[in-house]
This record gives sequence, structure tokens and C-alpha cells, in this order.
Amino acid sequence: MKHLVEFRSYTLKPVSRDRFHQLILEQSMPMMQRWHVDVIDFGPSAHDDDSYYLIRRYDSLTQRQHSQDAFYGSDEWKLGPREAIVSLIQEYTCFVLELEDAAVQQLRRKGD
Repeated sequence: MKHLVEFRSYTLKPVSRDRFHQLILEQSMPMMQRWHVDVIDFGPSAHDDDSYYLIRRYDSLTQRQHSQDAFYGSDEWKLGPREAIVSLIQEYTCFVLELEDAAVQQLRRKGD
């Protein structure tokens, strides 16, 4: 079985990664779970102090679009942690790959 996997890379404002990670753990991740977003992995990048990553799985490009429109368009996001999280991001980029289930499972965060 193949899945679409989105890799998102954030460049954060200097010395903000610890705060960003705390917001993701305490606010964004619980929201994504409530919205049934399949987060494969996330966390600080190993290559520098201002980078962070998020990896999510989708069934199709259409499902990705609907999921992100619903989540990022929700009052829970817009009136909740959006401003605190977005204010720490300098820029971000993402790309989507089609991966076999075995590859997705290898990427999946341990213990989830």
C-alpha cells in the first residue's frame, strides 16, 4: 500500500526552537490528534539549532487539502495556538512523496 507523506521543514527565529517545541507538544499535537491528523514524526532537526520538522501521512492529495483546510481554518487553531506558533517561524517549506507502507512505518515516531 502506498501513502502520501508530507515532509515539512521549518526555519525558526533564532533561539526560539525550545519554545516552539513546547507549543507543538502541549498545544498543536493534541489538536492534530483531535482532528485525526496522522503525524508520523516531528521534532528539532539534527543539523542546526533553528530547524524543526513535521512529517504527516495522507491517503491522497485531496485528503491532504481537505485535512489542512479544515484544521488550519478551524476556530480551535485560529483562536488557539496559531499566533504563538506562527510568530516563531521565519519560513517553511514542504514536499510530498509517495511511499510504501513499510517506509512510512520506519519513519513513524517510536512509541506511537
